[in-house]
Amino acid sequence: MGSHNPGNRIRMGEIRVGTCSWTDRALTGSGWYPPGRRDAEGRLRHYAGRFPVVEVDSSYYALPSPRTSLLWAERTPPGFVFDVKAFSLLTGHPTRGSTMPGGLPADPGDAKVLNAVWRRFAEGIEPLRAAGRLGSVLFQFPPWFRPGQRAGAFLRECAARTAGWPVAVEFRHPGWWRSEWADVTCALLARYGMAAVAVDMTQTLPVSIPPVAPVTSPRLSVVRFHGRSAAWGSGSKEDRFRYEYGEDELAEWLPRLHSLAGRVEQLHVLFNNCCGTAAVRAAETMQRLLSHSGADQTLARDGANTAASAPAAAMPAETHSAGPQPSRKASREA
Repeated sequence: MGSHNPGNRIRMGEIRVGTCSWTDRALTGSGWYPPGRRDAEGRLRHYAGRFPVVEVDSSYYALPSPRTSLLWAERTPPGFVFDVKAFSLLTGHPTRGSTMPGGLPADPGDAKVLNAVWRRFAEGIEPLRAAGRLGSVLFQFPPWFRPGQRAGAFLRECAARTAGWPVAVEFRHPGWWRSEWADVTCALLARYGMAAVAVDMTQTLPVSIPPVAPVTSPRLSVVRFHGRSAAWGSGSKEDRFRYEYGEDELAEWLPRLHSLAGRVEQLHVLFNNCCGTAAVRAAETMQRLLSHSGADQTLARDGANTAASAPAAAMPAETHSAGPQPSRKASREA
């Protein structure tokens, strides 16, 4: 979705709406995929006929293969893009040894291991990048990845290893977007050309991420809708992501989405409430709302959302890591 705006109207970037995984077990068993479209190829073709973007969640749990990435590119229409989630070891999450290449230990502190994993990950997504189908690489950092000098150094290394890639960053520690850190966070991401990921989630928990939507890259902005379940910090995967968005809740985001689209080349709006058909139905509703609201309307600036190029700022004193926690879900995308 995009438009040309005459006169004093601001040119809108393209808005792409989709979901976080097209092969979640609850979705594949829901009946959303019609008969004859329930194999791996059929599912992806069916999904890509309805949405222009999807997030690849399986790459977090296992390194993607070049062959699979090539098949994804071949099975989707021109212009369709994949946002690929970075492998768990690359974002400091616990990683199962069985998913490591060549029997390597899941030790991110070993330089040889880390170099090998980065190389395999890059090889795995190269067919998507070469075909122009790589929408972004999502680095979703864990709740114990707190703002500080060590985190800044980690992001600097990620930037060096991902030079030339479209990169989006989602922080799960709320401190990154609190008032004392927000400007620094924006400056840090802007320095490396990384897109800040805005999130929609419940705001009732100590771990809730504020629903701010800063722009830190002119190329891309990403908004991920996690649902508003109060079980976000506990419970099963189904408890955390079981949420049905109401149309009014989605409509609340329209001014911010239009504002974001006016400042970037492309905006990805992704639904992560992947229980049954909840995510695809929310994505369909959001597409309809965006279409009816008019992508070429004059933009209302949201003063709560920081602008694209934040000034450089000194890093506050470092805080310490809280240690590992378990990851959330597994999916099969092939």
